[in-house]
Amino acid sequence: MRIKNSVKINWLSFTASLLLVMAVGGVVLLFQFYTNDVYFKTRDFNYFLIFTLCFVFIVNYFVLEFLFSFYSKNQIRRITNILPEDIIHDSDYDIGFKELEEKFQEMNQKNAEIDMMKEMETYRKEYIGNVSHELKTPLFSIQGYIETLRDGGVEDLSIRDKYLQRIDSSVERLLNIVKDLDMINRFESGQIALKYSTFDINQLIQEVFDLLDLEADRHTMTMQLQTTQPQLFVYADKHKISQVLINLVSNAVKYANREEAQIIVSTKEGTQSIHISIEDNGMGIKPENLPRIFERFYRVESSRSRKEGGSGLGLAIVKHIMEAHKQPISVESVYLSGTKFKFKLDKSSADRLRKVKPITLP
Repeated sequence: MRIKNSVKINWLSFTASLLLVMAVGGVVLLFQFYTNDVYFKTRDFNYFLIFTLCFVFIVNYFVLEFLFSFYSKNQIRRITNILPEDIIHDSDYDIGFKELEEKFQEMNQKNAEIDMMKEMETYRKEYIGNVSHELKTPLFSIQGYIETLRDGGVEDLSIRDKYLQRIDSSVERLLNIVKDLDMINRFESGQIALKYSTFDINQLIQEVFDLLDLEADRHTMTMQLQTTQPQLFVYADKHKISQVLINLVSNAVKYANREEAQIIVSTKEGTQSIHISIEDNGMGIKPENLPRIFERFYRVESSRSRKEGGSGLGLAIVKHIMEAHKQPISVESVYLSGTKFKFKLDKSSADRLRKVKPITLP
């Protein structure tokens, strides 16, 4: 058993030696066929030929094995000279190609881990910087209002009421940022379970319109629903889809910034799903900003967004909610012309069953 485990056949050398012996044997057989000399057709010559071919095979195998070993060690030595010292140690003087491959894989894995750690560190710094920047604005506002009230502003009822209202708005903004951050973190850690139900998406859109009606009037914007059916039932988490619609429609309202601004929400029935789009004729998004709009805290117009009081997390939440529903969301935009968001939701099973024609038995 020990001898069997110690014997290793190099199949490349074995194959090369076998091919050489077959070539020599073929030449000799052709010579036997065409020669008229009787000696080359005797049994003794055949025995001699077989012995010679076996001897040539063995000698050729070991010669090739020596040459391959010498060449491979020479190449490995050249490769190890350019590798880092922490990968190849002094004890690895007799390393083979297989071991060298394992060393390379180990080195690549370490490099990948280092790159991942650097990326995570960059993300952590950017994340902390964004959070601190978002929290800083309302906190400084609250601090300024309180200092004004402490310096005597509390005696003036008009100033007191106005500043207390502003403090309340700043606190509400802080709470919204914390809630949005908590929601995203819970989505990413898989702690939020969706509560699926069947509901009419057209009715939900109309409820969102009613909720944002005053804000739309303040921006002189009209909201319109275009649909192929009066009722379109979907199977999804109604509360989460409501958040998606509120975020997308309210964003469109905030970035209207033109006369006769309008939002058109369209619903269309597909084979297995309901297609939904939210389109506006607002300022649009520049092409270089489109790939990043779903990132945390990324703002197309930072100054305007902070003035409106947004957390910068709305579209990131939208993306996470759609990913939780296993549905993508896409965006199309032409700068200064408008923006269009599109996504799909699964149709309710009842709607699917209505599309199946009953089978009539004879």
